[in-house]
Amino acid sequence: MKIDLTDTNSSKINAALVQARRDIGTPAIGMVLTLVIVTDEENAYDALKAANDASHEHPSRIIVVIRRISRSPRSRRDARLDAEVRVGADSGTGETVVLRLYGDLVNHAQSAVLPLLLPDAPVVVWWPEGAPADLAKDPLGTLAQRRISDTYATENPLAALSGRAEAYAQGDTDLAWTRITPWRSMLAAALDQQSVEITSALVEGEDENPSCELLAMWLADRLGVPVRRALSSGPGLTAVRLETKDGDIVLDRADGSLATLCMPGQPDRAVALKRRETAELLAEELRRLDPDNIYESAVKFGVDRLQQGAAAAAEAEEPAAEKAAPAAKKPAAKKVAAK
Repeated sequence: MKIDLTDTNSSKINAALVQARRDIGTPAIGMVLTLVIVTDEENAYDALKAANDASHEHPSRIIVVIRRISRSPRSRRDARLDAEVRVGADSGTGETVVLRLYGDLVNHAQSAVLPLLLPDAPVVVWWPEGAPADLAKDPLGTLAQRRISDTYATENPLAALSGRAEAYAQGDTDLAWTRITPWRSMLAAALDQQSVEITSALVEGEDENPSCELLAMWLADRLGVPVRRALSSGPGLTAVRLETKDGDIVLDRADGSLATLCMPGQPDRAVALKRRETAELLAEELRRLDPDNIYESAVKFGVDRLQQGAAAAAEAEEPAAEKAAPAAKKPAAKKVAAK
C-alpha cells in the first residue's frame, strides 16, 4: 500500500502509518529498529532498494530524507514537507516513509524525523553519499546509536578517511570497512594455522579504494609490521601478501569472486571471496549496534602513518641490498716495463 501526502506534517504521517497497518490487517509493530537514510533524488532509489533487501533480515521502519534543492529565493523561504508512506508489499518487511524537504526545512530535517522514530528502538542513520565531516555532531547523527557512511563514494577517499579518524565517535562506521570483513576473517584464520613471525606485508588493489587502505592500516596496527600499498587494475582489493622467513602467505583474488590462498607447506586452495552488494553490507552493519573498537583502532592508525612506515621500511631495505651485492672489481693496473 502506498499513500502520498503533500504539504503535510509528522502527525499526519503517523496517522497514515496507523491507518495503513489497519487496512492491510497488521496493526502491531514488529520492527526492531529505525533506519534513517539521508540522500538525494539521484541516489534515493538504489539506497532504498538496498535497505528494503536488508529489511528481510532486520525488519525496520525506513525513513528516507531527501533534501530538495530550491532554485529561487522565494522557494528557499517557503518550508514544505511532502511524504510517501509505504506499507506491506511496497516496503519489504517493514514500513517506509519517504520525506521530501523543501525550503528552510532542509536545514531542520531532525524536526521532521524525530516524531517518526519507533519508540524504545535503536536508530541507525546511513549516508550513502554526501556524509557530513562529523557524523556524531550532525543534527540527524545525534539521534542515532549507529552512524554509517561510505568513504568510497567521496571525491577524495584518503582525505575522507583522515577526516573520519579525526572526528570519530563511538557508533561511527564505514561501508569501506565492512567490505573487507571476509578478507580479515580469512587472513586471521590463515594466521591461526601458521605459527610464524610476520616481517612485512603488502596490500594490492585499485587506486582510490579506501578499503585497501583500511585493510593495510588494520594489518599494520595488529601485526606491528610495515605494510606497503601496491596498485592494481582491480576490481577492488586484489591481493594480500604476508611475508615470513618460512615463505609468504598470499591471498590473491584476481577476478572479484574466487580467491586463492597460498601458505607455506600446504597446497594452494580456492576460497569464495566475492564482492558483496550494498544490501549485504548494510545487513551486516545492522547486526551489531555496539561500538566497533577494531574499526576505531584501524582508522585512527592513520593513512600518513601507514605511508611513513612503508617508506621507512623501503629505505632500510636499500642499504641491506647494497651490502649484499658483490663489490665491482677494479681493473688491474698495467705494469710499466722497466727501461
